[in-house]
Amino acid sequence: MFDLKGQRALVVGIANEHSVAWGCAKALRQQGAELAVTYLNDKSEEYVRPLADKLDARIVAPLDVRDEAQIEALFDEIASTWGTLDTLVHSIAFCPKDDLHGRVVDCSAEGFALAMDISVHSFLRLIKRAEALMPDGGTCMTVSFYGAEKVVEHYNIMGPVKAALESVTRYAAAELGPKGISVHALSPGPLKTRAASGIDHFDELLARTAQRTPTHHLATIEDVGAYAAFLASKEAKNVTGGVHLIDGGYSLVG
Repeated sequence: MFDLKGQRALVVGIANEHSVAWGCAKALRQQGAELAVTYLNDKSEEYVRPLADKLDARIVAPLDVRDEAQIEALFDEIASTWGTLDTLVHSIAFCPKDDLHGRVVDCSAEGFALAMDISVHSFLRLIKRAEALMPDGGTCMTVSFYGAEKVVEHYNIMGPVKAALESVTRYAAAELGPKGISVHALSPGPLKTRAASGIDHFDELLARTAQRTPTHHLATIEDVGAYAAFLASKEAKNVTGGVHLIDGGYSLVG
């Protein structure tokens, strides 16, 4: 069960060994999938490439999702190397610090547009490219957070942004279901990632979450990776469009 041997997976969003994307990539590889991974720029490459080597990644490529030429080059390389793709993991988000730390009603139009483009529309752009390489079906996943559903203090504008991401997930799942392509949003509790550390008072959020979570354990990147591996498997072929909570039950009481 959950054997991914023979599958090919693209994982976007690894920044370091604390990244959700890294947890997903490890789990997919452990279950037998071949991997393609990306890095944002030259600075991040020095952190990502050693991790890619640990995974025996077949493809390691730069990807700034704002650069259409890089997206095209990446998928051209996947097509020429593998011919098809089975799984896409999208684990990226961004918002300018001033907009992230301010009130939602004070968010600039430019900051909102940039956050939506990188955090949400980039998922659609990657799905569209992946669709052409999934003639026999596949799985597309992104990463959300409970702040999309409920107001989480200091999460601010990323709450509405993640809400849009979850809505995109549902619509894409409905549109691609007839092709056998499932679309999912993984929603772990707060995690100690580089991206999350930009949130104001994040350490307080972690402590408060651990205290209130029924299991009294914060989610880990390994928890998320295990769920991602299941969703990528043939056993999950009839599951799609969901926001999958991986939070120790925090959403029950949060």
